[in-house]
Amino acid sequence: MLKQRVMTAIVLLLVLLPALFYSSPVPFCAVALVLIAAAAWEWARLNGYGQPASIQSGIACVLVCTASWLIGLLEQTLTYLWAVAGVGWVFVGSWVLRRGVSAWSGHSRPMRLVAGLLALWIAWLAVAQARVIGINLLLSILILVWVADISAYFVGRAFGGRFSRGKLAPSISPGKSWEGVWGGMTGVCALAFVWKWVDSAWAMVVPSLFGRLGMRNSLLLLVCALFLAAMSVVGDLFESLVKRSAGVKDSSGLLPGHGGVLDRIDALLPALPLAMLLYSL
Repeated sequence: MLKQRVMTAIVLLLVLLPALFYSSPVPFCAVALVLIAAAAWEWARLNGYGQPASIQSGIACVLVCTASWLIGLLEQTLTYLWAVAGVGWVFVGSWVLRRGVSAWSGHSRPMRLVAGLLALWIAWLAVAQARVIGINLLLSILILVWVADISAYFVGRAFGGRFSRGKLAPSISPGKSWEGVWGGMTGVCALAFVWKWVDSAWAMVVPSLFGRLGMRNSLLLLVCALFLAAMSVVGDLFESLVKRSAGVKDSSGLLPGHGGVLDRIDALLPALPLAMLLYSL
């Protein structure tokens, strides 16, 4: 299992890193498009659709994203779109999580499918536009989510259950603890202030998310970092709820040792549009 995880991670890095640091944003946007298409295929399968409909969902996602690219949305200010997506994740995401696993399958399949495809389309727009603006911005958003996840994992393993009486969401993801959430938030706050200092010390032409937020004051930076860390947890729990409703452990086996694409990007789905909203404002 560990060997599979390492090999898959190496292959992904060999594809993603050259695309990310290429002088043009086109290769990275194209790679992200392939991943989003795979995630759309997984999403349809998780919500009870067969192979033909799932493949069609992936194709539909590619067509919508490509059309958005061709008409120039990546170069436009999309503050209102980020705001609508962000409000949706904050309120609808929280409402779905509160209702629990059993309620998810009660919603109609077409509604669930469309909601997921919309979320994936907006996530692709956000990650692609962030790359168009600058690598520093994109990396700061991606690493924020990764640090939140890694910090939560290690702190949760070391201290889970020692300071809180209950689990974070026992009916959705029994392994997650409140200590893990606090650890993730602490890691993100440390990252935010270090990255803000690096932006200032190196006089970055395109500021990171942290450098941009820190231009106002440190309190704003702290609040926004905590908020984005919390929303990454919402994305993670949301996908866990969908998988538990479908009765599966992983969204697919596309990434040996890691599960599926959705398993790797779930926390990014709410964090990306919300980060772009904060950056735009």
